[in-house]
Amino acid sequence: METHNKTLATEVILLSFSDNLQINIILFLFFIIIYLVTVVGNFLMITIILISSQLHVPMYFFLCILSFIDLFYSSSALPKLLVDLFSKERIMSLVGCAIQVYISTFLGDTECLLLALMAYDRCIAICYPLYYPMIMRWTMCYRLAAFVWIISFFISVVPSLLMPMKFCNPNKINHFMCEIIAVIKLSCENIYLNELVIFCISFITLLLPFLFIIITYICIISNVLKIQSVERSKAFSTCTSHIIVVVLFYWTAMVMYFGPSSQYSTNQEKYISVEKYISVFYVIIIPMLNPIIYSLKNKEVRKAFLSHVNSHSLHY
Repeated sequence: METHNKTLATEVILLSFSDNLQINIILFLFFIIIYLVTVVGNFLMITIILISSQLHVPMYFFLCILSFIDLFYSSSALPKLLVDLFSKERIMSLVGCAIQVYISTFLGDTECLLLALMAYDRCIAICYPLYYPMIMRWTMCYRLAAFVWIISFFISVVPSLLMPMKFCNPNKINHFMCEIIAVIKLSCENIYLNELVIFCISFITLLLPFLFIIITYICIISNVLKIQSVERSKAFSTCTSHIIVVVLFYWTAMVMYFGPSSQYSTNQEKYISVEKYISVFYVIIIPMLNPIIYSLKNKEVRKAFLSHVNSHSLHY
């Protein structure tokens, strides 16, 4: 498409959810409660893991990183959304929009790879318990965590920086944030290469880690079925929280990036609003649910939290 006949956009307008004040008040109360629970829940999870010596093991080290990601993942979109609910001009500069795309994509891809790394940790702990301390020593944990962050940056951010897009008017996005699938629809240029890159990134960061997680849990289940019933329930209990989180996160993300809404052409209008609500789930809801799921399903986290609460109450 020739761009010289088009007016280039210098900002984008986020249509958010509604222009009705009453609806926006309800949405504001709903989202601010979610955000407060997200911030408090993930901050408490990080704090408990850091100050509790009994939780200084690889599994909780990765869980601490997951809480850190969820905290900033939600913060990349929710504060702006809360402001926009009472704003008539929901304008964002192209630079601000690009930064939001980079941050959300980077953190989302990092979470995908981290969940696969957490599955690998559980697989080694259950299938090779005698070798676990040697394989998952702290130096290896730090290297694996650094690898996840670095590879996510090069997979998600670097391609976007190397292939900048020009956006044309009309510059309205039927979304509450600058989601890459929504933003790409504003491009003045042929987006075939961009589509191909996004598909390849989604394949690497979504499908491959998900297949890896399935393989690890096949190994875990086959080994757990061989052990005694008492130890079997304990082994399964350490994996339950992770399985729930994986199903919630990967299911919504794959629907988003491999479903009908992943067709980026502008004639897919009926899917534009769908992707907005899918994004609510994995950008806003899941970061709130993760610390709740891990705290409710994990006895050691609950025990550490209650011990600190009791120690502080006795102190006062």
